[in-house]
Amino acid sequence: MANITLKGNPITTIGSLPETGATVVATFVNTDLSEKSISDYSGKKIILNIFPSIDTGVCAASVREFNKKASDLENTVVLCISRDLPFAMSR
Repeated sequence: MANITLKGNPITTIGSLPETGATVVATFVNTDLSEKSISDYSGKKIILNIFPSIDTGVCAASVREFNKKASDLENTVVLCISRDLPFAMSR
């Protein structure tokens, strides 16, 4: 478990967080139903933006704001990941 804070409040995670720079192996389904892998973004900084569902107002707003703020980062890709079907993510 890892201890982190959210707005100053302690939160305990289930499992452990990867160390900075650790190799992550994962495959995701893209909005066009193709498979994408973390390795497809080799050489770039990768930010995983993980949320429950884009179909909730809070998640949709947070994804838009997150992407807007991250768009200025050099050599960085943001992967927005949810449990939604790929079609929902393309909306």
